[in-house]
Parts: sequence; C-alpha cells; structure tokens
Amino acid sequence: MTRQTPRVERIMESFGERTGLTADRPPRRYLWTDAFAASNYLALHRQTGDARWRDRLRALIHQVHHVLGRHAENSDRTGWISGLPDEDGERHPTIAGLRIGKPLPERGPHEPFDDELEWERDGQYYHYLTRWMHALVRSAEELGDLELLRYAAELARSAHAAFAHPAPEAPGGKALYWKMSIDLSRPLVPSMGHHDPLDGLAVAAELDTLARSMAAPGSAGRGLSPEVNDLSEMCRGRSWVTSDALGIGGLLAAAWQLARVGASESTQDSAVRTVPPGLVGRALSDAARSLELTATGRFPEGPAHRRLAFRELGLSLGLAAAERLREHAAVARSGIDDDARAALDRIAAHIPLKDRILGFWVDPANQESPTWTEHEDISSVMLATGLAPHGYLGSAATLGAADSALSSGHEGVAPQS
Repeated sequence: MTRQTPRVERIMESFGERTGLTADRPPRRYLWTDAFAASNYLALHRQTGDARWRDRLRALIHQVHHVLGRHAENSDRTGWISGLPDEDGERHPTIAGLRIGKPLPERGPHEPFDDELEWERDGQYYHYLTRWMHALVRSAEELGDLELLRYAAELARSAHAAFAHPAPEAPGGKALYWKMSIDLSRPLVPSMGHHDPLDGLAVAAELDTLARSMAAPGSAGRGLSPEVNDLSEMCRGRSWVTSDALGIGGLLAAAWQLARVGASESTQDSAVRTVPPGLVGRALSDAARSLELTATGRFPEGPAHRRLAFRELGLSLGLAAAERLREHAAVARSGIDDDARAALDRIAAHIPLKDRILGFWVDPANQESPTWTEHEDISSVMLATGLAPHGYLGSAATLGAADSALSSGHEGVAPQS
C-alpha cells in the first residue's frame, strides 16, 4: 500500500456512489471515464489485497456492457446494439462495439451536422473503444480471466471492421473514422484522430500477445494478425507530434504498451512480428519533440479555471509510463533501440512535470474550479489513475509476466501454460 492509496480509495468510493455503481440510483456510464476507473480498481486490489475492489471492477465491467452495449433509454430502439437476442447478447456484449454514453441521441441520417452539438451526441468513438479494450486486457492479464480477453478481442475485431475504411491517399491505403453511429452502419465524423492508428495498434498488439501467453493455441479464437497488420501499415511514416497535453500522454502510454509487447517472448517467437521495427523509437522521439515544443509555452501554468484537469492528468500518466520505460531500457535486450534510448534521455528532463501536475490537482482549492466540477467524474478518476498508475500501465516490462498479485484466488479462468 502506498501513501496515496487512501486518497485513491476515497476518490473511487465517491465515483461509484455518484455514478450509480454502488448506490441505488440510475447508472451513469461514460466509456472513457469507466476505462480509467476499471484500471483504478485493479490498482486498489493489488495495493490492498481487498477483494471488494476486484468485485467493484467486475461490477463496473458488467454495468458498462449492460448500459453502453444496449440502446439508451431515450432511444426509440431497445435491446443490445448488436441486435442479438438477449441470451446471445449476454455472451457477446461487445461484439458490436459500445456507445460513448453522451446525453443526446446520435445525429440522424438526414440531420445537418452541427460541430458543437456533435460533441454532446451519442455514437461510438474509436479512441474510446481502444481505451475500453485496454481496460479489459489489463483486467484479463491481472485476473487471469480468458472471458475478459474474449470480450476485448470481439470488440477489437468489430471496431476495426467498422472504423477502418479504404483511403488510397493514406499510409497503407486505409484510414479510421473518428466517430460512427451506434449501429456502426455510417460515419458521423469521417476524419481520423491524430493518434488513433497508434492507439489501435498498441491495444491490438497487446491483446494478441496476451492471448498467446495466457492460452493454448486456438483456445481464445483466431488472433488479431489482420488487424495488427492493417494498423501497422496505417502507422507507417506518420508523425505523432502534438501540442495537446492529453495527446502527449497518450503517445507515451502507447509507447509503453508497445515496449511491453516487444519484450514478450510470445511475440519474439511468433512468425508474425507484432511491433514494427523502430515504431517505439519514433513514438518516443515525437513525444520528446512534443514536450519540448510545449515547454516553450511554459506549460502548465495559470489558475485552475484556465486549465482542464483531465487533459493535464493524461500527460501525467504518460510521464509515469516514460519513467517505467527508462527503467525498462536500462535492462532491456529487445524492443528498445538506440533512437528510443536517445528519446528517453530527452524526455527525462520533463518527468518532474508529472508530480507538479498531480500536486496542483490534488489541492482541494483547485478542485473548486468550474473546470474541475463540470468534469468531476473524468477529472477525479484520472487523478486517481495518476496517483495509482499500476492498474493502467502494469508493472512488468514483459506483457503477461507472472508478477501479478491478483492472479491467485481470483474467480475466473486461470492462465494456461
């Protein structure tokens, strides 16, 4: 247990009550926030050994699938968004994706596009789906639960099949839609998110690698090689440089995910090379450049009401990933090339920013700002993730390494040798 554990417990207790997970009130589920919340319950279970946090995690996963995997109460449609009968939908809750959880119904096929209103409308975001996939993968890894891995794999395949589309002008001849309709039949925002191919590759690669390490060949269904190969091609030659704090954090976290995959024995022994050579180094080099460009703007400074906590806290989490990457690079025999090591040296100068961000947003006075209170769920949950990053990041450099404190005594499918 760390000194921050009681604070994280309080945050997550309040979140559970506020959003109807542990209190008798209508559930308020939102996919991005819930993905980080799931990681926090993992971290608390590891740190305390208290089974209630594992049970809270399972309850959250169940509620997310039964709320966001089904049509909203304000919709004229009912049942699972997949259209499956109830019994089949229960077995495959992610097979047609998951709703965002926005308050307004999605834009109809003949409704005009409104840029501001679209932010409040429901649908499916690719980058939210990848966060939930990652939460399921980390949960499967720590709990040794093949069913959670299957949920992640079905979500990965359905998301790729719907969001990936021909784009002859793009690297690899394909691109990804940013937002699609709830039934995945039409794009709502056809442009592609800057880091979406990298995020998709990172989670597909870790999912595919973990399936190899946890299960006997074929026991978890076909692998994700087609999806990994498509996303690898989409990543080829791209620049990931960004001035967005949350984007920089996501870039660093993706590099950590890919480094864990690259260090895995199942990846090294596989006939399919999961992580393209040089990609970790390129991602880290672009992250270093992004941090250097941002630092020239004296970020982050200013009063709380001019700052968005969850975006800064995403950067803090990415810097925690960079710390782990530096430790891994000191002993790694694969997956970290000279470019990656050089980039990590440049990133090292910015790592103290992590604690500055956490220290600012832990202050109760700064949590009274409208920029915090208007986004309380996502801000508080991501603060908890920054204070207890193990749940999101994992501790071992090698994906699926047997260092989990959660793998004994769980109620799930044990990993197979």
